[in-house]
Amino acid sequence: MNIQRTPTVSVNGREYRFPKSPTVCVCIDGSEPGYIERAIDAGLAPNFARLMTTGANLTALSAMPSFTNPNNISIITGRPPAVHGIAGNYFFDPAQGKEVMMNDASFLRAPTIMQAFHDFGAKVAVVTAKDKLRALLGHGLDMASGRAIAFSSEKADKATVPDNGIGDVLKRIGKPLPQVYSSDLSEFVFAAGVSILKRERPDLMYLSTTDYVQHKAAPGSEMANAFYAMMDRYVGELDAQGCVLVLTADHGMNDKHLPNGEPDVIYLQRLFDEWPGAGAARVILPITDPYVAHHGALGSFATVYLPAGTDVDAILTRLRAVEGVDVALSRDEAWARFELPADRIGDILVVSTIHKVLGTSQERHDLSGLTEPLRSHGGLTEQVVPMIANRKVTLPEGHRLRNFDVFDVALNRVAA
Repeated sequence: MNIQRTPTVSVNGREYRFPKSPTVCVCIDGSEPGYIERAIDAGLAPNFARLMTTGANLTALSAMPSFTNPNNISIITGRPPAVHGIAGNYFFDPAQGKEVMMNDASFLRAPTIMQAFHDFGAKVAVVTAKDKLRALLGHGLDMASGRAIAFSSEKADKATVPDNGIGDVLKRIGKPLPQVYSSDLSEFVFAAGVSILKRERPDLMYLSTTDYVQHKAAPGSEMANAFYAMMDRYVGELDAQGCVLVLTADHGMNDKHLPNGEPDVIYLQRLFDEWPGAGAARVILPITDPYVAHHGALGSFATVYLPAGTDVDAILTRLRAVEGVDVALSRDEAWARFELPADRIGDILVVSTIHKVLGTSQERHDLSGLTEPLRSHGGLTEQVVPMIANRKVTLPEGHRLRNFDVFDVALNRVAA
């Protein structure tokens, strides 16, 4: 008897079944557990409520640091930063001897799942909110093939068929170009995803939003509930197209401010200027990106480069005694515990507690864009994220679910 087997695609040491129906994975930037539940409680998210009842309602752990770039790249490669190399939004590049954004595809050390499926012959699509991720998420896709789409909401007006696999996006979606600092940027992602799913019917699609709302508003607030009500409508539209749909997040979000509303900051550069000496150490904040109005480059994760000959153990002892420091590790301890690329994390790694953030020195942070008390992320306390599917999910016993398992869940673990 001839038994037909579902073909599989191998990438980064993992096997994924070729989808029998369009499969959509979504990263809801900054969506800690609670946002969706509060919107459901308010009667504003019936589609989420249905999916979480009849499909799957799970939680997962994000990659560390719990920032946007490393987690989106972990999701799109199915592997932690130790494999793909993206350890933050920003890092010190020893090869160049300077601090740079880590948003160029040259920093990638692993192919993406989308590239592997595209090379196998699949039709794929990637829509992201901010253009900083587009080059990374769409790396390796051949737009001339007619089987690939990759563009951002931020620069949707500049998308062309030769460069992005799609053109006239604003006319097609019927929406104006959204402002970067707005919930509209995320809504455009969903509207584009629905349009592409209906018209192109890609085998595999990845949608990634922005955390503009989550940086400003806590779960259950009017602003947050309105945002998730909007998202719920598009979730219903995607589900109605008969796709496999799995949603997760890159990180959670927490209040990081004092009772008077000012950010609750540990300024590390000030400490290190006292310890090894002024200007001897270099503090790097991997949350730094071109969109710092959200957070003023203040997050709960930092790395530090120390001068040669520094007593690392002595520095770690002093750091661990600082109020608000959750974890302080040497390079070797850090890469092993958090699955990070050892050559991109400095000599020391620091993680702050739930309501604290880490800064360099006070004068180096422009906080003029913070119009509400700071909410931010990056630490262990922002690692728990939702994973919601529109079909039942079967996991191996004892499996520790990670957000970068989302394609494995969507392609290998959902009910037929």
